[in-house]
Amino acid sequence: MSTTPLPPGAPASVRLVKAGREKVSYPATVVADDGVRVTVTAPWSLPHVRDFGFVRFEPGDLFTEHYWRDRWYAVKEVRDARGVAKGWYCDITRPVAVADGVLTSEDLDLDLWVSADGTEVLRLDEDEFAASGLAARDPDAARRAVRALDELEALARRDGGLAPLLG
Repeated sequence: MSTTPLPPGAPASVRLVKAGREKVSYPATVVADDGVRVTVTAPWSLPHVRDFGFVRFEPGDLFTEHYWRDRWYAVKEVRDARGVAKGWYCDITRPVAVADGVLTSEDLDLDLWVSADGTEVLRLDEDEFAASGLAARDPDAARRAVRALDELEALARRDGGLAPLLG
């Protein structure tokens, strides 16, 4: 894992991995990298709408994605094509690995959604996490994942929400 910061404006690739297999890979642009947190922007990479019920991701949406080399989550601010904030989609992941401009993030199934106005904070995919077998396979990673979800939810429910984390 490299701690050498990526330069602002540099092209990057985000590679999302789940259970050892690549889920998706897409191009991004580096906004900032302090050696610990890497922030990139990327447009919604699929050609179709993904409707979760509580939010729709669609062509034209812009994601500002924050990845940490030392934390067990990634936080993605989502804005529509006009720049209006939709909210934050938080993935519980192992710390990001950065090498040769590629950010590799391993999804651990747990997610959190926080609406733009902070009134909706939803824990997601806890059933998938339980069924994944991570607790038996890697109990330490499972504990860290649950702790990361709890931490993000607590932050989201405080005054100021996730903004202090991302500031």
